[in-house]
Order: sequence, then structure tokens, then C-alpha cells
Amino acid sequence: MQLYKNQHLRIHNSLSGQKELFEPIDEGYVGMYVCGPTVYSNVHLGNCRTFMSFDMIFRYLKHLGYKVRYVRNITDAGHLENDADEGEDKIAKKAKLEQIEPMEVVQRYTVDFHNTIQKLNLLPPSIEPTATGHIIEQIEIIKEILEKGLAYEVNGSVYFDVVKFNEDHDYGKLSGRKLEDMITNTRELTAQDEKRNPQDFALWKKAEPQHIMRWPSPWGDGFPGWHLECTAMSTKYLGETFDIHGGGMDLKFPHHECEIAQAEASTGKSPVKYWLHANMLTLNGKKMSKSTDNNIYPAEIFSGDNNILSKPYTPAVVRFFMMQAHYTSILDLSDDALLASEKGYHRLMDALDNVDGLPTSNTSDFDVAAWRQKCYDAMNDDFNSPILIAQLFDAVKNINLIKEGKSGISEADKTELSATMKAFVYDVLGIENQSLANDDSTALNGVMELLIQMRNEARANKDFATSDKIRDELNALGIQIKDGKDGTTFSLN
Repeated sequence: MQLYKNQHLRIHNSLSGQKELFEPIDEGYVGMYVCGPTVYSNVHLGNCRTFMSFDMIFRYLKHLGYKVRYVRNITDAGHLENDADEGEDKIAKKAKLEQIEPMEVVQRYTVDFHNTIQKLNLLPPSIEPTATGHIIEQIEIIKEILEKGLAYEVNGSVYFDVVKFNEDHDYGKLSGRKLEDMITNTRELTAQDEKRNPQDFALWKKAEPQHIMRWPSPWGDGFPGWHLECTAMSTKYLGETFDIHGGGMDLKFPHHECEIAQAEASTGKSPVKYWLHANMLTLNGKKMSKSTDNNIYPAEIFSGDNNILSKPYTPAVVRFFMMQAHYTSILDLSDDALLASEKGYHRLMDALDNVDGLPTSNTSDFDVAAWRQKCYDAMNDDFNSPILIAQLFDAVKNINLIKEGKSGISEADKTELSATMKAFVYDVLGIENQSLANDDSTALNGVMELLIQMRNEARANKDFATSDKIRDELNALGIQIKDGKDGTTFSLN
């Protein structure tokens, strides 16, 4: 199925600052690289949002019929504390604190990362390479950049010469920064600095005797710079020029800017056609921060073991909440927002449970074909998931009207409505049906049958106080009772 031939997907390219028609380098094929986690701690919720956004993009491209090679790396070496060229390796520092091997740190938090994103229903990438598995490739790229005179070696470390590179390239074109302004606003180098210019960045760092993570190289024992690993892995698996490079907005500078410089210096080609950046997640209107205790981990949301939220929320509700904002927008997490998302999630799942059992008629009052195209129009507009969700709830409204006998739908339209709803909810948005009402392993259905029977008996005996009390207490718990011509049913709000 090649839906992409009939759809005009436009995506926001950070490089141009504009929405552009998506035309992959090779028709029918998409190469996409996304910067993965640095595995020195439990994965942050903000990181999960970024990976979830690109999972949704990956899913939609596959839905359109593209053959996608999705590469998302694991950073297990070379990421220094301050994201620059000073300080200690984040993984090595954690290993010292816990008195374990660095690779034990890597293993522990890689497992946590995989467990967390699996709960959030992320598809695995096509390839998940590690920085330590590509040291040779990184060394080869450094050699190429040195040969072209765009890097220099000092005391066993190798630095990229940004000023020399900028003579006939445009360093800063992704982030919109000018090198002259950067130089003006940067402190002067001290006598101890090895760099020729403050803007230069490390391609290889000499390992001091106490540095645990080290590899042999032509310049002595050391470790690669943080920016270099992504250039090595993306070009190895996707080629010197590929379609999409994604990551969080915070990576645009310096990380992605340096990636562009390294690739252009080593291959002479611009590495990426479309740069995509996901925005940040805030908590109760403020930046997430451990130091101010304004922070929450995914596991704490799922378990309810936190002092920020009133109750636990399922991974499906969290994912549905995330999908309600455009991936380029700042999204604020709060208890009220999650409560509202939970109600919306249950309404959506309730409609999906009912769609196949809807009664049919000769004609349709709901224009399913026009509605279906609106769903595609939303996703073709830079993966606009909130507009898609609005369209899905338009279908929910119509499903409920049809169920109540207030509207009609033909058999063919019902089939198309069901298939489209399930494709966009389950396959594209990646939202699982974790509704208790659909879990046969729970006692909820049995308990509800008993309560409905008790309420019906109370009503028959004109004991309306008891009848109303059952209805109101259930409503307070998020369970809505509906009286219809076919009897009493319930749904989770």
C-alpha cells in the first residue's frame, strides 16, 4: 500500500524555518536518525516525550507505505557533564559514585530506558547502535577532518577548527547564530586552554590517568567527543545524506550544529534534508528540575508513588496526553491535565469498543469519506496530532449518536469508519486500549452487573434515594451509568 503517493505531507524543517513538502531522497524509502538517551540515569519524562513524538512520526510514515529505516542511538560514552569539552564523563562519574563498572551503569539504565518506552508502546527502531560500538568509525572521521585541515591535535586531543571551517561554510545555520556574535559574547581563552578558539569543539579527548573510559587512537588513549558519535552512526547506517534527523529542541545547538559541521568537513555534503525538533515538557507551569523537586519519572506516574499527582495514571493515558499537543509545542504536565486526558481516553476507547456493533441503515448521516480525509489532512500538516484527535472525537460524537438511534450509517461506511479509527488510534498515535472495562481478567464487569441490578431493584421499589446514590457514587469514581432502551450500560469517564 503506497498511500504516500496520494498524500501531500508537509513538515517543518528547522534548517529553513518553514514547512516544506516532504520528498525523500529515494522514492518510497525514508532514512531517519534520532538522538537517543545518554544512559547514566533513569530516563526523564521530557526525553520520553521526544522519543514518543518521533515514534508517532515513524508510525505515520510506515502507515503511508514508506519503507523506513529508523536509527536511534544509545550514548554510552563521551557525553561530558556540561555538554561541552570540560568536566567528567556522565557515565564514568555515576560509576565512581556507585563504585561499579561504567558498563554496569550503561546496562542498568539502558534496561530502564527500554522497559519504560515499551510501557509507553514505542516501536523499536530499525537499528539501535551505541557510541562505544563505533569508536573505529569515529576515529576514521577524525582522520578525514584532520587531512582537510579543519581540525588540529594538541597534547593527545583533537579539536574541530570552527573559525577555519566557517571561512567557506556557514557554522550556525541550523540555530540561526552567527559566529562573529558567538566570538563577541564568549570569554577569552585562558593560558591553560588547548583550543585555538573558544567555539572549537572536541573530536577526541585525551584520557587523563584517572579517566576510566578510554580507547587507543593515533593520538594516544582517549575517548570521542559527544557530537562525533551521531555523525559516525547516522552516516554509517543512512548514508552521507539522509532524509530526517530528529531530536529535542535543546540539541539544536551545539549538538546538531556540530554534527552538520563534522559531516560537511568530512564528506563535503550537507548531511540531512529535513531537521525536526521536538519541544520540551514542563511540570505545573515550570521547567522540570531535580534541584527544585519539580520533577517526576514515568514509573512514578504509573505507580502513583509521588507527591505531585493525585493518583496513578496508565501509560496509555500518559501517551494520549502527550499526543494532544503538537510535537513542536511546549506541553505542561499537571494533575488536572492528566485527569482531563484520562476522561477523554476512556471516551475514545468506549467509542472504539462500540463501533463494530453499531446498527446500520441504507444511508449515512455521517460523511465518513470526508472525515477520513480530514484525519489525513491533519497528519499531513507536520504530523498535527492534536487536530487529528479533534477529528477522532468528531467521530466519537457520531458513533454515540448512531448507537442511540439518533443518526444512521451504512454498512460500508461503518466498515471504513472502524478501520480508519483503529488505524489512527492504534497504529499511528500508538495508543493502546488499556481500559479496565475491556480487561476480562478484572472483576469490574461482574461488580458493575451487580450494582446495576441493585440499582434497578431500588428503582422498581421506588427507592430513588438508593438508586441515585449508586449512580452518583459511581460517577464520582469516574464510571458513568447510561439508561437506554436496551437496558443500562456503563462507561469509564
